[in-house]
Amino acid sequence: MVKVFKFGGASVKSSEALRNLKRILSTVEYDTILMVVSAMGKTTNALERILFSARNKTVEFEFLFSQLKNFHQNICIDLFDKDQPELNSELEHLFSSLHHLLVHQEISLSYDEYYDQTVSYGELLATTIVGYYLIHEGFSLKVIDARLYVKTDQQFRSATIDWQSTEERIKTLHQEFKHHTILLTQGFIGSSQEGLTTTLGREGSDFTAAIFAYCLEAEEVVIWKDVAGLLNADPKRFNATQKLEQISYAEAIELAYYGATVIHPKTIKPLQNKSIPLKVQSFLESNNAPSVIDKNAEYDTDIPSYIIKENQLLISISPRDFSFMDEAKLHFIFGVFNASKIHTNLIQTSAISLSVCIDDDSIKLNELLQSLNKDYAVKYNNNLNLLTIRHYSEEDAKRSVESYKILLEQRSRVTLQLVVKRLSQE
Repeated sequence: MVKVFKFGGASVKSSEALRNLKRILSTVEYDTILMVVSAMGKTTNALERILFSARNKTVEFEFLFSQLKNFHQNICIDLFDKDQPELNSELEHLFSSLHHLLVHQEISLSYDEYYDQTVSYGELLATTIVGYYLIHEGFSLKVIDARLYVKTDQQFRSATIDWQSTEERIKTLHQEFKHHTILLTQGFIGSSQEGLTTTLGREGSDFTAAIFAYCLEAEEVVIWKDVAGLLNADPKRFNATQKLEQISYAEAIELAYYGATVIHPKTIKPLQNKSIPLKVQSFLESNNAPSVIDKNAEYDTDIPSYIIKENQLLISISPRDFSFMDEAKLHFIFGVFNASKIHTNLIQTSAISLSVCIDDDSIKLNELLQSLNKDYAVKYNNNLNLLTIRHYSEEDAKRSVESYKILLEQRSRVTLQLVVKRLSQE
């Protein structure tokens, strides 16, 4: 059976990282692998800066573009003992196409559409280099273009999968596995039925892995990370973290919904539908046991999980006529949120007000204020954090907010959410 491996940007960020990837593929057991690779290192961030510079015609555009090009070329120089003309030619073609696209912009394209056409080059560059290197090292491998298989609508930057068309196309890859042990493809990207490049949302490579696994009815998905596995908190924010050895699909969906960044939110459901286990394994310590996500819910409540979303807005919306916040008003307000593509991270209602916590985005906030200003009074606080604790105790809650002022609290038997502001900001 096919296994699906996903390697993120950190696992392919340098020549040393690629040699480690080769070591992993040389030591783990598999018959056939569908391998999904993200853009190298912080390439997506770099492409976003380049796109901004090109759109605004700033003087640093050529410098930023050269930086990106040199980053990829230097990885190739470090990987090989001598020049690789074929690889150099492929990369030069990609960079030339990207440069032309950035310099000769089509004014008619929306920013989101233009974003997808350009930022997708990060994944194309990565699979070109990774594929060439692994073939050079003797692996039976073929690079395939994800855009030929992952079909979507034209909701740029957050495209919706056309599952029927996608499944029909991906199933044909079983024929390719008769000739190659590894099929390598890009995460994050797809294409519309009209052939336009689309993306699945930031960090969407996990979702790509799940899509291929679902359609190929894979044995398992392994996401290779630079952490020991699934942790109960972000080690960059919490000093003491614990590894979640095993959790259920349902628990993983809850954690992703509340903002846990280790797994893309859309990843779990396709795997759950076909009972495909998801493993999160360290590419730095590949001999260690992975965290496992499957249908077993026995261990879900063993360890509390902590999730922090920073840069939050707490918005309070009240009818100007002091009428009740009834179903009709909620229907209208959430229609405005939907039209502005605003995702609510927390919702709380009272008789005459609605409080919501959202990611801080000044453009979307202004749109919201303009849409609601006539009939509703809108107040907001910014520069806040949203803390979510799954399977909390009162001691956990008290300890977590010692240096914060609580502006809003919401709890169930399982989940505690607190919108907080640091006391030092008072």
